[in-house]
Amino acid sequence: MEDDVFYTRTMAKVYADQGNLGKAAEIYNYLLKQEPGRQDLIDALSEIENRGFDKNRENLFMLFSEWIDLLLRFNGTQKLKKLQRYIGDQR
Repeated sequence: MEDDVFYTRTMAKVYADQGNLGKAAEIYNYLLKQEPGRQDLIDALSEIENRGFDKNRENLFMLFSEWIDLLLRFNGTQKLKKLQRYIGDQR
C-alpha cells in the first residue's frame, strides 16, 4: 500500500467521521494485520462495519427510489409516444 505511512488510527477516525467508511475500514484492517491483538482497533472496525450496514441500507433505499422514479418516467414517456402516434394517425 503506497499510502501506508498515513495509515494511523487517527487517520482512520478522520475518514470515518467524514463518512468514508470504506477507507476507514481499510486502514483499521491494515493496522490489525500489524497488531492483531489490539482490542481498540477491533472495536473501531466493528463500529465502522455496523455503521456501514446502515449506510448500505440507506444507499439501497436511495437506489430503489431512483429506480421507481425512472420507471415512472419511462411509463410516462411510453404514454406520450402512444399519444403522439395517435395524433399523427388522426391527421
